[in-house]
Amino acid sequence: MAAVSESLPEQKRWYHSLAEKWDDWFSDIPMLAWLVGGLLSVILEYFVGSPFARMLGMPKAPVLFGFDIALKTPILIPSALLYDIIIYVLPILIVARAIGNVSNRIAQWLMDKSIVLATLVHIVLLYAVLQVWGDLSDYRVLVLKLTLIAIIGTLSLNVINGYMGEFSCSQPGFIALGAYAASVLSIILFVNNDLFGSLNLPASLAPFLFPFILILSGLISAVGALLVAVPSFRTRGDYLAIISLAFTFIVKSLLENLEVFGGPRGLSGQPDLSSLPVVFAWTMISIWIINNYVTSTFGKTMNAVRDGEMAANAMSIDTRKTKMVTFLFAAFWAGVSGGLLAHVLRYVNPSSFGIQKLAEVLGMVYFGGLNSVVGSIVGAVGMNILSEALRPLEIYKWIIIPIMIILIMIYRPTGLIAFREFNVKNLIRPKQKKGPEA
Repeated sequence: MAAVSESLPEQKRWYHSLAEKWDDWFSDIPMLAWLVGGLLSVILEYFVGSPFARMLGMPKAPVLFGFDIALKTPILIPSALLYDIIIYVLPILIVARAIGNVSNRIAQWLMDKSIVLATLVHIVLLYAVLQVWGDLSDYRVLVLKLTLIAIIGTLSLNVINGYMGEFSCSQPGFIALGAYAASVLSIILFVNNDLFGSLNLPASLAPFLFPFILILSGLISAVGALLVAVPSFRTRGDYLAIISLAFTFIVKSLLENLEVFGGPRGLSGQPDLSSLPVVFAWTMISIWIINNYVTSTFGKTMNAVRDGEMAANAMSIDTRKTKMVTFLFAAFWAGVSGGLLAHVLRYVNPSSFGIQKLAEVLGMVYFGGLNSVVGSIVGAVGMNILSEALRPLEIYKWIIIPIMIILIMIYRPTGLIAFREFNVKNLIRPKQKKGPEA
């Protein structure tokens, strides 16, 4: 490592030296320690965040890592940076380093007991971090919900555009079908509404039946996907993109002209069923199922079809069946994300599912990376946080974000994290200190 450092230009040696020190200090820290550090950090903010922010000259604790305050009042940028360092960065680093060895032993014990137990422990800690962080502001909770829902939608599109190698523009249509289906079902069953009359079931049953409503909304989206898949997969080339884009416009136009669903005014009055625990649970389930799907034997046939359809046919792979099943599977999860979204916002409008929605989902997929579950998660989280962070800039944020996407497409055409499999064991297993040769 020393020889490599000496061969670097003078201006880059400091960076290489810093990377070596970081590797020495933190390379053996498992995910368990980072999550505990994050939990203690958000607990610290919960109790002392507001008074500490006022001490630094800010009116209140920043709701989004200081971006909201810094962009509105640039003079407070140093205060926002200091707040983030004291509240988040230093506590996480110190705690993670302090309990690194103990966490490794605990992680090893959990792995020896059961991979399922180890995974559940990490998921519970992750949820605790998000819950405590969100407790300081309703806005934070909303951002968390929308980000988690975006992960489901991004994963569903990546299954088609990444793993299957097609280019679909129908995701907003599937999300709209799921959103309206879930909304209509929940309003008919549990709400007194002018459009659908009095409720048919006690409202107390709504939380228990909501999972079935989401599953049904996903199935309705999958049925809608047949209208795209049947004609599209009889042809080759770019026909799927054209037909799927037409499908999105058809769904949007139908919803705008069907007064029974509110027409262009939209549909409101959905019961408040998408709490943070519910959205978080569905996001974890979707990641698990979609990751198992794309890494299964059937999932590998998608890659074979993507890499060479004629060769896949020659190997006796039913390429049309593979495409159909995958397309319906992706549409199902898009519908589920739409159902969750409708009950988070408690309002749906046809204009929300047009070209802008398509651009958002495509941006998250290609920003994070094709053919990668990890990439979809990174893309959805990164794009949502970036969009919210730049909200104070108003119209200018729609200049900055497209420019960033264009730059990524130029320098990283496949996205930030592409073609990387998601393996939960790599996240939760104990880490060993790298040797000198590493």
